Amino acid sequence: MHLLKTSLTLLAAAACAEAVRTMIPTTSFNSQSDFDVDWNYNYPWGTDHNGGARMDKGQVQFANGTVTLTAKKVTGQRDATHGGKQIKINYLSGAISAKEHFNVSRGGGYDFTGEFKATTTKGTWPAFWLTAVDGWPPEIDMAEWKGSGLISFNTFNTSSVLSWKDVTYSSPAEFHSIKCEIRDINQRDVSVKFYMDGSLVTTQVGGNFFGKPMYLIINLQMEGSSGSPGPISDTLYQVRNLEVLSYNP
Repeated sequence: MHLLKTSLTLLAAAACAEAVRTMIPTTSFNSQSDFDVDWNYNYPWGTDHNGGARMDKGQVQFANGTVTLTAKKVTGQRDATHGGKQIKINYLSGAISAKEHFNVSRGGGYDFTGEFKATTTKGTWPAFWLTAVDGWPPEIDMAEWKGSGLISFNTFNTSSVLSWKDVTYSSPAEFHSIKCEIRDINQRDVSVKFYMDGSLVTTQVGGNFFGKPMYLIINLQMEGSSGSPGPISDTLYQVRNLEVLSYNP
């Protein structure tokens, strides 16, 4: 009986291991052909969002398994429109968005991991985030830097119902590992665990996030919520070893 129980346990563990699927491999930034399998340029909806940078394919480069997004100061761009307001565009910058959508299934979830070198200079706004495909929310800011020397981890249930955690972001000139674990709780809500450099920072709950498809976005926005004016010199945001694993059955 003991041997039978042990065998069943091992079979169950093996089944769980096999259930893990690599959605985006760590090699997706190795070359243009690798990138094209998993990513698109710009935001899923276009080149503009809520800050003073317009996304441009030319501001995204690959080398040695690292993607670099560069924001450069420009003039003469037409204004952007967001939330019914005009926003002056002072930069061209880079954004990429995953071709896959991500929605938590019953008993499942995802791990999003990567290593990031992000600026904390005033007027710079790098981000690594998930946002709703249909309407809004959900939104999970798996890492966000808003020009204050801090890194933010946020979960938006509505614009006024949200959880957030801001911590000091030391040594911005170095790469730091970020991990976000998202899991089904009750076929309605999901748990969201945020890690930095191997340590759990905070756990939040996404209310009614279950089953809702989300975009994955990596972008370097400028000004906006990170303050202005932004820097005159080029700003770089780098990511390497980005991986997404699915635990959905």
